[in-house]
Amino acid sequence: MTKIDKVLYTGKTHTIGGRDGFARSDDNQLDVKLSPPGSAHAGTNPEQLFAAGWSACFIGAMGLAAGKRKVKLPADLAVDAEVDLGTREGAYFLQARLTISMPGIEPELARTLVEEAHQTCPYSKATRGNINVELKLA
Repeated sequence: MTKIDKVLYTGKTHTIGGRDGFARSDDNQLDVKLSPPGSAHAGTNPEQLFAAGWSACFIGAMGLAAGKRKVKLPADLAVDAEVDLGTREGAYFLQARLTISMPGIEPELARTLVEEAHQTCPYSKATRGNINVELKLA
């Protein structure tokens, strides 16, 4: 397990009611109603929040990889993240797919940037070896 030497930021939330509750950040920038996946209830779910956080972080990691190579990423760079909640033998698990779109970037360079981002993105590191993750270029 990797121990952090210097904390850069700590995200803090207070959640009540689990998947049928509410979550709010300590700075009130996040204030969401939660609902179970696939339900008709109003609100988002933890899998959507995880997908949003991971895709945003992944774009940042691609920016770092591109910067090392002095490559300008396209303004319409996008990551579509899908996080599945499922079961196997009665236990709950996650799996994920990240589809990355980098219009105007040659495929070989795009693959290199995606692979490097996957090595440096903290979300990718946290999931590596723990869940099935597929990376795909759009």
